[in-house]
Formats: sequence, C-alpha cells, structure tokens
Amino acid sequence: MLENKEEKIEDSIKIEKVTDAEKAVNEVENEVAHESEKSAEKHEIPMLDYGAMEFDKLVEELEKLLKAHPVQQLKNNVEAIKTSFNTKFGKLLAEKKEAFLADGGNSIDFKFSSPVKTEYNKLLSEYKKKRDAYYSQLEKQLKDNLERRNTLIEGLKRLIEEGDVKTMYNDFQEIQKSWKEVGPVPKTRYNDTWRTYHHHVERFYDLLHLNKDFRELDFKHNLEEKLKLIDRAEALDNIQDVNLAFKELQELHRLWKEDVGPVGKEHREDVWNRFSEATKKVHDRRHIHFKELKSKYHDMIEAKLKVVEEINNYDASGNKTHNDWQKSIVEIEALRKKYFDIGKLPYSKSEAVWQQFKAATKRFNTEKNTFYKSEKSAQSDNLKKKMDLVELAESLKDSDDWDESTNTMKRIQSDWKKIGHVPRKYSDEIWKRFKNACNHYFDRLHERKNEANKEQLVLVEAKKEFIEGIKAEENLTLENVEEAISKWRSLGALPRNARHLNEKFNKAIDAHLVKLDMGKADIELMKFKNIINGYLAQEDYRKLDSEQLFIRRKIDENVREMQQLENNLSFISNATEDNPLVIGVRNGIQEFKDGLDIWQLKLDYLKKLDY
Repeated sequence: MLENKEEKIEDSIKIEKVTDAEKAVNEVENEVAHESEKSAEKHEIPMLDYGAMEFDKLVEELEKLLKAHPVQQLKNNVEAIKTSFNTKFGKLLAEKKEAFLADGGNSIDFKFSSPVKTEYNKLLSEYKKKRDAYYSQLEKQLKDNLERRNTLIEGLKRLIEEGDVKTMYNDFQEIQKSWKEVGPVPKTRYNDTWRTYHHHVERFYDLLHLNKDFRELDFKHNLEEKLKLIDRAEALDNIQDVNLAFKELQELHRLWKEDVGPVGKEHREDVWNRFSEATKKVHDRRHIHFKELKSKYHDMIEAKLKVVEEINNYDASGNKTHNDWQKSIVEIEALRKKYFDIGKLPYSKSEAVWQQFKAATKRFNTEKNTFYKSEKSAQSDNLKKKMDLVELAESLKDSDDWDESTNTMKRIQSDWKKIGHVPRKYSDEIWKRFKNACNHYFDRLHERKNEANKEQLVLVEAKKEFIEGIKAEENLTLENVEEAISKWRSLGALPRNARHLNEKFNKAIDAHLVKLDMGKADIELMKFKNIINGYLAQEDYRKLDSEQLFIRRKIDENVREMQQLENNLSFISNATEDNPLVIGVRNGIQEFKDGLDIWQLKLDYLKKLDY
C-alpha cells in the first residue's frame, strides 16, 4: 500500500549555504538547459571573409545560406554579411550623394538605389520572415513540451497516491519512457521541471514496498550507471582540451538527469557529492582557461591597437617625390605585417579592431593616391580629356535637340569637375571656352523654358474656365458629355503641378452622368473610361499599370466572396428558397456577380489599349 500524503518539494529542500561545488553544478546545469533549447542551432556554418566580397558576391552568399541551411543556424553569418554590405553601401551612397550635390542637386532630393540593393533587401526580408516563423514555432513547441512534462509529473503523482499495485510498475515505466521522448522545454523551466520530476521518482521508489527485490535490483542498476558517469566525469580532469571536457560534462549531466533513475537513499548523497566534485574540477579549469584567454585577447587587442595608432600617426605630408612615397610604402607594409603577426582574434573581438586598422591604412592609401594623381605625367592626360569636353560643348551650344543635349551638357559639366588639374598655361584658356559654350546653351534653354511656362499658364487658365462652364450647364446629353471629354483632351496635356484639374473635370462630368437615363454599369464604365483616357493623355503609364493590377485584385476578391457565399448555402439546414437567410445570401451573390461584370468590362477596356 502506498502512502497518500504527498511530500512537497519545498519541504524536502534544506536551507544550507551553497557550496562551490553546488555553484559549479548550477552553472553546468544552466548550460545544459540553455543547450537543450538550442539543440537545433548547434551546427556551425563556416564563416567566410565577407568583408572582402563585393555586393554581388555578398548577395549570392546570402541566397546560398537561405537555400542550404536551416534559418536558426544563420545568425552569425547573416550578421557578418549585413555588416559588410551596409558598410560598403554606405560608402557608395556617400559617393553618389557627393556627385549629385556637385552636379547642382539639392540634398533633400537625393535618392539612390540599385538592383543589387533591392535583391539584398528582398533576401534579408525573406530571412527575417523565416527566422520569426521558426522562433514562433519553437516557442510553441517548447511550451507544448513543458505542458506534456507537467502532465507526466501529475500522472506520476497520481500513480504514487492511487496506483494499482498490479500495474503500477509498468505504468511507472511508461511514464519514464514518455518523459525521455518529450523534446526540450523553455530553458528557464528546464531545471525546475526536472527537479520536480526527479523528486517524485524518488518518492515512487521510496514508497514501493510491494516488490522490494525488484526495487533493489533497479536501485543497483542505477547505482552502477551513475558510478560509470562519475568515473567518466572524474576522467575529464585528464583531458587537456577544456572545451571538449566541458562539452562532455554537459552530456554527462544530461544523462544523469534524463537517462538514469534514482539510487537507494543510503547512496544518494555520496554519489551526488562525487559527481559534483568532478563537475567542480572541470568547471574551475574552464574558468581559469577563459580567464587566461580573456587576458591573452586583451593583450593582443592592445598590441594591435598600438600598431593602428602608429599607422594613424604616420606623417606622409613631407613626401614630395616618387622615392619618398616608395619609402613610406615599405614602412607601412612593415606595420601591416606587424599587425598580422600578432595573431588572430575571434570574430566577435576582432571586428572593431579590424575596422580601425582598415580605416588607418585607407587614410594612408588615400594620401598616396592623391599624390600620384596630381603628378605632371597625369596633367597632360587631363588636358586631352578637357579639350574633348570643350569641343563637345561647343558642338552642342546651338543644338535644338533639347532633351539629349541637356543631359549631355550636364554630364560633361560633371565630368569636367572630376578630371583634375591641367598644365597652368592652358588652364584659363580652356576653362573660358568651356564656360562660354555651356552658358550659351543654358541661356537658350532657360529662354525656351520661360516661353513654355507662359504657354502652360494659358492652358491652365483655359481648362479652369472649361471646368466652370461644365459645372454651369444644367442638363447635358450623352452626346454633350462625350463632346466635352473630347474637347478637354484637345486642349492639351496639363503640366505636372496642375494635374489636379483632371480630377475636378472628372467630378464635373460625373455629376452630369448620374442625371442621364443610363444603367449603373454604363455610367460606371463611362466614368472609368474618362479617367483612363486622362491617364493616356498625360502618358502616365505607371497609373495605367497600377489600375490594371487593382482591377485584377478586385476581380479575385469578388470571385472569392461569391464562392464563400455559395459555400455558406451548403451549411444552411433549411435551405428553401423562401428562407430569409437563403434569400439574403443569394442577393449577396447577385451583387458580387453584378460587380464582377463591371470590373471585367473595365479590365477588357484596359487590355484593348495600346500603350
């Protein structure tokens, strides 16, 4: 017969001073809990030198990672790719903006993107969606596993209190089997859940009087298994690789908890103390190892930063000749070698130092390149390039091909700024010729734009008056409406800043359409054609494409709604035709059918257009 009174865990725990061995055990068990939750993330993907890759290669590697590996294993590699890509793109963006401003643009108007950036953003978004979905599912799975384990604990408690003597041991074994099959639980609940379970397992064995021989045999087997684990734990002290030893120790703790049952009361404290002491030895060695590593890395970082400081402080301002620069290159190369000879650091610790090192060497290289670009040997090439631009500007100064010539003149002005110095004796002469040609062209362009602006003002006023005239009419026939639409288009296309008048005109026409003796679909289609023809007149093809996409979505929505309503009919138990619910559903279906007809007519009209 089993005891009915349940011993609470809190009552079985003695309040004692936590020993060093217990601290070590707690730390290892916390690691076990953490690793159990991250079991699917353990596979390590090789870390490539993403900092040395160009945009296309970074995007290619990101795509490969997403296709070849589970999303939970990608974090470190994706972060490294992001760092490299964002750094490079930030630099490119700064260069593009500088060129834009140099070309006379306003900072607020600057925009820049590229196909590779678009593809990168798409892949990054895909990664984030997959990652969020994975961790959402993982969180649910961990909670489900915790619930299953708590259910098993409750089952074990009921078995202790109410179990059938004939079947209780088999029932207990089933609970143990199910416990081992349950996956990981949230790391914050791992140890508490296991302790609760283990407490009741020990209660079961302590209260099992009906088959003492079997219990003792089980205790003996568990003792043998735990002594084997202790021997393995004590042997870890002889393994030189502390990381390997600690990983093995984590596995031993997992086996101790998950695979091996309790031992007799007379052995429990002794075997646990031996296991705890063995744990403490590995734990202490690991702490010493990491302390030494931390000190070593700190010294390496300090040494590397000193080299970076030497490069930053290197003064090349006195270099005047090719030989001066060659000497400096040798000296900087020696400092680079010194930096690399210090040794490699883990990525997490090396990145900040590496960025400082790259910035320092880049500063030197920039100074060196500036010198060589300013050499007189390059000035003759610059003169030839600028003379080509002068001749091109003079050939275009009287051109009437305004679009093409304006783009070319703006481009060559930008090119002129980028070329650099020419021999002094030619500098003033070629600049004067180039400036005069550019000024002549742009003076003509501005004069033409002023004339065009006057014409546009006249057009805007004419269209405003036309709108007011339409509003003043009381009864327009269908023929009158069509004539008004035709007249509106014949007046000409509005400038961008006055296109809101198109909407006012459409509203005025719509007000007359609703008064005509026309069906709803005909009115709706005529309104639509009026708007679409306005887009055509303005050559606003983007809006035409958007309109077509919108209509296709509306068609899909109507079809889905109709299908849903038709499906709903099948669930109505008394589906007679005079049933108010059936009537309502059928009316709804007809409304969607009518709407679908109108949307289809609009789509057919758009398909016939040639734009």
